[in-house]
Amino acid sequence: MLPSGHRMRRRQEFTLAVRRGDRAGRPHLVAHLLPEGNEGGNSLAGFIVSKAVGNSVVRGRVQRRLRHLVRDRLALLPPGSLLVVRANPKAASASSEELARDLDSVLGRLLKQSGKGQ
Repeated sequence: MLPSGHRMRRRQEFTLAVRRGDRAGRPHLVAHLLPEGNEGGNSLAGFIVSKAVGNSVVRGRVQRRLRHLVRDRLALLPPGSLLVVRANPKAASASSEELARDLDSVLGRLLKQSGKGQ
């Protein structure tokens, strides 16, 4: 489970990350990263899983899997960053390994774009 202090909850945070952040996509997901969008210090992560992905059961499962994957990668994010992960319809049939591979790929590109990569 994603720690409570790292969950994005406010609409303004989602909007800020999507509109002003860098974007990278793969077949199963798209991620938006705004390196210094949160003055509070914690990196925040939010998820968008639309009805195009599937019914409520499928959407919930996809969101839980993405939360679990992002939790393990929070340390890679710069402090105070906003990350929004949007699931594409293909995410419903993807394995956890495929989602992890796509997430690692987009995070690597986003961190490189922001100059915060390793």
